[in-house]
Amino acid sequence: MSRFREAAPSIVLSSPEGRLDLKSGAGVSHLVDALQEALRAADPRVILKHALSLKQGVLHVDSLTLNLSGFDRILVIGGGKASGKMALGMEEILGDRIDAGFVSIPDYQIPRPVCRRIKIHAATHPIPSARGVAGVRRMLELVGRPTDKDLVICAISGGGSALLPLPAPGVTLHDVQVTTDLLLKSGAEISEVNTVRKHLSAIAGGRLAQRLYPATVLSLVISDVVGDSIDSIASGPTAPDRTTFRDAEIVLRNYGLWTKVTPGVREVISRGVARKLEETPKKGSKVFRRVHNLVVGSTRISCLAAAKRLREDGYSTVLLSTRIRGEARETGRLFASKLADMVEKHLPLRPPAAIVAGGETTVTVRGRGVGGRNQELALSAALEIEGMKNVYVASLGTDGVDGPTTAAGAIGDGTVVGRARMAGEEARNYLKDNDSNTFFRKFGGLLVTGPTGTNVNDVIIAMACGT
Repeated sequence: MSRFREAAPSIVLSSPEGRLDLKSGAGVSHLVDALQEALRAADPRVILKHALSLKQGVLHVDSLTLNLSGFDRILVIGGGKASGKMALGMEEILGDRIDAGFVSIPDYQIPRPVCRRIKIHAATHPIPSARGVAGVRRMLELVGRPTDKDLVICAISGGGSALLPLPAPGVTLHDVQVTTDLLLKSGAEISEVNTVRKHLSAIAGGRLAQRLYPATVLSLVISDVVGDSIDSIASGPTAPDRTTFRDAEIVLRNYGLWTKVTPGVREVISRGVARKLEETPKKGSKVFRRVHNLVVGSTRISCLAAAKRLREDGYSTVLLSTRIRGEARETGRLFASKLADMVEKHLPLRPPAAIVAGGETTVTVRGRGVGGRNQELALSAALEIEGMKNVYVASLGTDGVDGPTTAAGAIGDGTVVGRARMAGEEARNYLKDNDSNTFFRKFGGLLVTGPTGTNVNDVIIAMACGT
C-alpha cells in the first residue's frame, strides 16, 4: 500500500504573493492535506486492489466470481482518464493471464502508464479527434470476432466519451466535434451531454456490448457521474441505454442548439426519432446477458478519505452529499452560506469544522475569460465570504484538469476579494467574464496537481477554523 501512497499526485498551492501561507495557523495546510487524501483514495490501482482479488484462478469482484480457466482469451480494453492506471492495476492482479489489451487515455497525461500486455493509446479530450477514432478501430480489431469463450474486461472511466469516439453511420467526426463543443459550453449536465453523444456513436449507449456479444464482459467502472449511473459514465458503452433519439433532440432544443449543430446531426437524430434508425440497445436485450457492469470507484471514497483526515486534524466534519450539481457559481454561494451559519450560529457544526461534499457542477459560458467549474465555484464563494476570518472554500477536480486550464481547482478565502480590490481589481468582474483562472493566478489560491490519472468527480470542502 505504501507504494501507492507515494505515487499519489502532489497538490501545489499557487500563491504568487505568499498570501495563503501553508505554515500559518489558518488551517490551509489541513485543507490541502485533506484534498491530498482524497486523491490518494481515488488512485485506480488502489481502487482495483480493494475491489478485485484472484484466488486459485478465480477472479472475485464484489459478489461475482469468474473461473478464468473457462476462457480461451482474456482481453482488457477501454478508455477514460483513469483507464491507464486501471490497466496497470489489472496487469498487477492478473499478470500473464491477460492475452492482450488496448485502452485510450488523454494525450495530456504525462508520464503515461507503461504496461507489458496492454497497449496504452493517447487520444484527445474533451473534444474527440481522428486519433481517438483510430484507437477505437484498433481496439475492435484486437477483439476481432468474440466467442463465448472470451472474457473481455472493460476499463471504463470518465472521459471515455471523447477518448472512444466512433461516429455512427451518417455522422462525421466533424459533426461530433462541433456538437460536443456546443454542449460543453451550454451548461448542460453531463447526463444530458451524453444523451446526445450516445446517439451519434457506433459504440456508446450499449453498442460496444453489441459488438462484444457473446463474450463474457466484465466492465469495471470508475464513476465521474453524479449518482453513478452506469449508462451515463463514458456514455455507457456496455450498459443498457435508457435514453432515446427523442431525448437527444429535446436536449439540443432545450439548450438552443438544434439550429447550431450540423445538418448531419439533425438528420441522424430526426431519422432516429422517426424510427428509421435502430435505437441504442435497451434493458432486456440479449447482448447484455453476459455483461457485468460494476462501479468500483466513485467520489464517495474520496470524500470519506478527506473527511477522515480532517477529523484526525481536529475538525468536526460532516459529509453533506456526493450528488452536488448545478451552476458552479450558485453552488459556491451555497457553501459560503453554510460557512456563515457555522461561524455565526454553529450550524450544523461548531468550528473548527468542515463540510465535505462531492459532485460535478456546470458553467454556462457567457464571458470571454479562462476558467473551470471548480475555480468558478471558489471565486463565487470568496465573494460571499469576503471579510470573514479563517474560512475557506476549496473545490478540486480529481482528474487534475479544471476546464481549459492547467489548474485542478482553487481555494477561496475571506481575504482574496479584498486584496484584489486594493490592487484596483474587482473580483465580481472576473466572475462575470468566466475568468476565474486569471483571478486566482493573480491573487493566489490555484490548486495544481497536473493530470492525476483518475477521475471521480469533484471534491468540495468548506472549512471554518475558528479563532
